[in-house]
Amino acid sequence: MKIAVLIDAENISSKYMDIILNEANALGNVIYKRIYGDWTMQNMSSWKEVILDNSIQPIQQYRNAAGKNSTDSSLIIDTMDLLYLGKLNGFCIVSSDSDFTRLAARLRESEIYVLGMGEQKTPRSFISACNKFLYLDILYEKRQQNTENGEQNSPVPENGNSVKENKDNKENKEKKTKAAAKKTTVKNIDKIKQALQEITEENADIDGWVYLSILGSFLIKRFPKFDVKKYGYSKLGLFVESLDMFETRQDGLNFYYKLK
Repeated sequence: MKIAVLIDAENISSKYMDIILNEANALGNVIYKRIYGDWTMQNMSSWKEVILDNSIQPIQQYRNAAGKNSTDSSLIIDTMDLLYLGKLNGFCIVSSDSDFTRLAARLRESEIYVLGMGEQKTPRSFISACNKFLYLDILYEKRQQNTENGEQNSPVPENGNSVKENKDNKENKEKKTKAAAKKTTVKNIDKIKQALQEITEENADIDGWVYLSILGSFLIKRFPKFDVKKYGYSKLGLFVESLDMFETRQDGLNFYYKLK
């Protein structure tokens, strides 16, 4: 896929940039990388090095009136211009703003794939309008945890606490994070299991086996905001197997699943 990544800098933190580009590159070949904002504002300074390091084209949009955000309009206009060039297969729209809901819907009407990215505060309307939506704050938190887990505690911590105290603080933080994640995801598991059962029954071969990519494809269509990372898994297959619903069969590099 040929992808355009369009970022609403006034609505997204610069700390997410690595995650944004990693996810976009995993989807296809990123042709355009543009970021929109009023770069005369002091609070936008954190983006400077990020933009230079990742070769992103900044688009300046002055505020036409105090308290009014003109960035959204600029991003929308550029998106439609790129759409009419007819060279792209997908758009990655990065924002937690519901103003892009109609834009995402319009792109899908033109059979263009839309990957949305934003924080958990993103309104449901924008999430549902995308083919798939990723929560940047969840992905960022998970990356931070992985980084912390990979680091060894130094004998003399800089904060003056003992190694045990640092370990206890770290464990408490992890427990709170896992508890919060469990609270937000458990309520959706039953719906996902039901959907997987229906997808399997509708698409399985004569022996009841269904290819993993089919499960993933139809699941994303039903739940655009579904992301296995949100449930603590790196791959769809691991998530599906954790549900204890399927028998598993491997044929070369392909994985197949059958309802128990």
